Amino acid sequence: MATDNGMTALAGWGANLRVKCFLNEPGFCSEVAAVLDRSGTIARGLGRSYGDCAINADGQVICTTHMGRFLFFDELTGVLTCEAGASLESIIKIFAPRGWFPMITPGTKFVTVAGCIANDIHGKAHHAQGCFSNCVDSITVLLASGEVVSASRHENAELFWATFGGMGLLGFILTVTIRLRKIETTYFHQKSIRANDLEEMLAALDEHDHTFPYSVATLDVLATGARLGRGVLTVGDHAKTSDLPPLLAANPLRVSGPPKLTVPFDLPESSLNPLSIRVVNAVIQRIQASAKPLGHYEAFFYPLDKIAHWNRSYGRRGFTQYQFVIPFENGLAEMRKILTAILSSGELPFLNVLKRLGKESGGVLSFPREGYTFAIDFPVREKTPALLRRLDAMVIEAGGRIYLGKDSYTDAANFRTMYPEVEGWLRTKAKYDPDCVFTSNLGRRVGLARPITTKA
Repeated sequence: MATDNGMTALAGWGANLRVKCFLNEPGFCSEVAAVLDRSGTIARGLGRSYGDCAINADGQVICTTHMGRFLFFDELTGVLTCEAGASLESIIKIFAPRGWFPMITPGTKFVTVAGCIANDIHGKAHHAQGCFSNCVDSITVLLASGEVVSASRHENAELFWATFGGMGLLGFILTVTIRLRKIETTYFHQKSIRANDLEEMLAALDEHDHTFPYSVATLDVLATGARLGRGVLTVGDHAKTSDLPPLLAANPLRVSGPPKLTVPFDLPESSLNPLSIRVVNAVIQRIQASAKPLGHYEAFFYPLDKIAHWNRSYGRRGFTQYQFVIPFENGLAEMRKILTAILSSGELPFLNVLKRLGKESGGVLSFPREGYTFAIDFPVREKTPALLRRLDAMVIEAGGRIYLGKDSYTDAANFRTMYPEVEGWLRTKAKYDPDCVFTSNLGRRVGLARPITTKA
């Protein structure tokens, strides 16, 4: 983050848009109200949302990372109350050795609990365990009026459910009470299944949906035509102490340390080319297919966390991740059309995951719904935005929607088509934030917030 004339250059994890913001970093929740700029502000955690939801050009950004204290923990039930800036990494570090693990986790542990709520994140087990909202009991929120309110399923329920997937645009989350998962080990049973085409892959996902709580597939981005959808499905479940061999059983709740590798700077754009993608794709497919019967949580949940600043490998122009979900009905045909458009685009599609999602949560703007979800990275090039507009139209035609936590390009019209619930959410916004104090680049882009007044 570079500072210039009192402003700080910020970007999302995709680094495809860098803007200057007035950054505040309070150390305590009690200080937030005093620094809140009512002409326009947004909260920011560890900056792992891919797009523009935690940046606010020419406006204020309040960083929560100094507000990550644990306030209460019940050793019998696993109920934890913490400040909004507490990260999943810190929760794992402190509580996994005591036999507790986050109930729901995305593909990185470097996210705050407030960020998990703002995006209503999901992981490899959504079909079995749902969204992050399923493990949240209550939150406290600083409203634009300066009032601090509690919200739960029974108290201020409208605010509670609108906050999940609300991208931080209703208020500033101060504290969160969540439930952790009791575990015997930090290891997982895992199994790899090869699929030769998309039909086999979706059938494998469907077959293992009821037998394993965790499942994720990686597709071969070079496989098109009859081989489209070829890849490896990995499924797994928590291992018990009795499942471990003696060497692992000696430390069944082992926790990983910091990343040992780092990408020190933005790599040249020429480093990401058809040849390098071919090589990395082959390595990923080989690693996925050769998974050992027992794996540690770090490799099972967070393989990319092993490399610090891995986003720099996409170069100065950054990248965008396009994630969508389409209904199961006619899912094979629709997924084949969309994947064909992606993999034949010439836009260097790269890292990707395919999963099944389960029932919708109560979050008004939460992304997951029953269907197949696919996420893929694109290095940003001249023709990338046009491809994404084309994909938006295909996803809408298939009855699907995209994930705001990953998005950088969808416009307000497409967003409203994908999320018809937005009208109800906007009524809640008008109730709790009538002057649109909470705003962001994403909020303005998709019509969830009005423009801010530029500072002199």
